[in-house]
Amino acid sequence: MKSPIFFLLLSCSFLLAEDSSPISHGISSNPGTVNITTGSGDLGKALHLPNPFRLGGLWTADGDYIFAGGTGHGRWSGNNLAILSLLFDTEKASLWKQGLFGVEFLQFNGMDSNTQAGSVQGFDGLTGPKPLGRSELYQLWFRQAFLEEKLVIRIGKMVPTYDFNNVLRPLPTKNETLFIPSVSGLLYTPIFINPVNLGAMPGYYNSACGVVANMALTDDFYMTLGAYDGNLARGKQTGTEGPHFNGYYFYAAEAGYAWRCGIQKKPGVFALGAWAQTGKLTIPHVSQQGTQGIYLFGSQRLWLRHPDQDDSGIVGYYQLGWNRAKTLPVHEYLGAGLTAFGLTRARDSFGVGMALSKLNKRLFARPSELMFQGYYQAHLFYNTFLQPTLTYIPTPGAEPHLPQTWIATLQAIALF
Repeated sequence: MKSPIFFLLLSCSFLLAEDSSPISHGISSNPGTVNITTGSGDLGKALHLPNPFRLGGLWTADGDYIFAGGTGHGRWSGNNLAILSLLFDTEKASLWKQGLFGVEFLQFNGMDSNTQAGSVQGFDGLTGPKPLGRSELYQLWFRQAFLEEKLVIRIGKMVPTYDFNNVLRPLPTKNETLFIPSVSGLLYTPIFINPVNLGAMPGYYNSACGVVANMALTDDFYMTLGAYDGNLARGKQTGTEGPHFNGYYFYAAEAGYAWRCGIQKKPGVFALGAWAQTGKLTIPHVSQQGTQGIYLFGSQRLWLRHPDQDDSGIVGYYQLGWNRAKTLPVHEYLGAGLTAFGLTRARDSFGVGMALSKLNKRLFARPSELMFQGYYQAHLFYNTFLQPTLTYIPTPGAEPHLPQTWIATLQAIALF
């Protein structure tokens, strides 16, 4: 398995640079699935790029060891991900206001870690469909804001999970005091994409061409609409291919609300969405013409350690999803978790999560897959983190007679 040495060296070169915008409390275990602007932007500053440009990125790698269960205990696997991100701000370039161009390159080299564990939901969110060695134009888009950013339109090749059904990202309201800066550092796939969307909704690392519009209807309420190339549902790797215009499209709509509650004014968020996939969907002996689904998610700060000083404390999140698909792997999903930020060290976090999926009986003999995961994310220096993770899957869903499975994972994350 090749490693993206070039990006590793780039990230390491700037780890000891002056930290102009430090992460306050923890980060996602795969920032490439959550943040539309990847990395800290310090790479561009170190290269003295002119003001209209922002150059940043990330490098992350993990190693998984199955020490009980799976398709064979004692098996190792590993995954490497690097993303390089370049932005161009038209307003800073004195061209026109509120315009932004973005382009990202993704390099992934990994292994089929989830299959080795017998997991349908995916305990390791770094790896996904084959090919497991890919170099791709991850994103290429133009973003234009109107009405003081109350309306934002983005068009091009994008990652729909940035904008829809993503419990990890701050909701795009106008009131930034309502943002929860990080909800969880869990590694499993359901924290990045609700399993009812697996096989239909483009996302990491299968981005897709489309258009999305976000409307901040009030300071704390928003609505988002999107339409994308939907050929992922027929097995096409949209991340490595150009756009298709053949009747397969993915549509999504989401509305969300953010608030502050209690004496400490703890922020909370809630979102509800629906999606539709068009085109003929098939698996052996079964087909249907399109499908639809609904979902909701939310998070709430439950306790603030220093309400007037920082964001340290505890946050909880929840996820629900349902679809009417005959051909997708998961019909229903329930997920929840707790995360603690800054309780041990200022930039450390730790948490636990639970993911329960009702499986498609046409594809799997087991009716459901249950998964638990816990992690500790330790800040090393600058924007670099080391994260040990433990996963327990009592009912691996890929095969009917797989025993309960335990997996240990060690992950390194660097933003630059």
